[in-house]
Amino acid sequence: MKKLYTVLAVIYICAAYAQTGQAVLSGVIKNTTKDTLYIRSETSKIAIVPNAKGAFKETIEVAQPGLYELYYGEEGSALFLKAGYDLTIDVDAADFSKTLTFKGKGEKENTFLHMASQDVDPTDTQFGTKMGMMYMALDKDFHDILNKNVEDDKEAARKNKEARGALKKLNGTMSLQFAYENFKGGITKLKDFKGKYVYIDVWATWCGPCRMEIPHLQDIEKKYHGKKIVFVSISVDKKKDQEKWKKMVADKSLGGTQLFADKDWDSDFIKAYGINSIPRFILIGPDGTIVDADAKRPSDPELQVQLDSLLK
Repeated sequence: MKKLYTVLAVIYICAAYAQTGQAVLSGVIKNTTKDTLYIRSETSKIAIVPNAKGAFKETIEVAQPGLYELYYGEEGSALFLKAGYDLTIDVDAADFSKTLTFKGKGEKENTFLHMASQDVDPTDTQFGTKMGMMYMALDKDFHDILNKNVEDDKEAARKNKEARGALKKLNGTMSLQFAYENFKGGITKLKDFKGKYVYIDVWATWCGPCRMEIPHLQDIEKKYHGKKIVFVSISVDKKKDQEKWKKMVADKSLGGTQLFADKDWDSDFIKAYGINSIPRFILIGPDGTIVDADAKRPSDPELQVQLDSLLK
């Protein structure tokens, strides 16, 4: 009987391990520029601190096979993990995308993911053939997750199309007003800009794509300085991160009018435009009517074409 209890205990422990499981990540980051490497999923964020030479090793609990995000500073890559993986990740921070490599158990799946994220000529049939051959040899769980993601992307695209259709109906209508705290002090209202076009950037300090648009926005601001247009950035950071927002505005010397939304994502103005992802850009006319409820990004040359036609 004692032996039976021992066998059952082993089975129980093995079953629990199979459900949670672990993956080991190790490697070296050359030319380190940051202190921390992050592994992020939809429900967790794991910080890995390399040593002085950039070497690291971390054991991660993996509840089930899934996609994660590996990022270091503003660079990153998709990551596939499952229980039992022992993955070596090497990269040169000076050229993250081109030097990122994977070795060990999980190498094939993660190399495939990284290659798929690179900019390639769509007519390059050799690359397509190579990726197709790699795909056939990959883990079944990986196949299942990618297939599900494809279906999810199709559904997201459908919903996005519907949302954009709804946004177009806002064009030509009067914009909802706002009254938000200004970085320079006091409260700024939308009506304060009456008589000028208002280009609004909805962003947050934690948003990577938002930060990538900042240099382009600064260039746009310089080009249209003195014209009948103002540039307003509205942060949807949480109230607890307000000091972090102020520090970033000061450290980055962000221009235009820098405002902090009163209730982050629940602010009436934010909800009126159906904003559930950022960055998001809005263009409002001198009389307060909405010119474009889903305006082009500063990095999109089409924005300048539109502004030139309005400000000529």
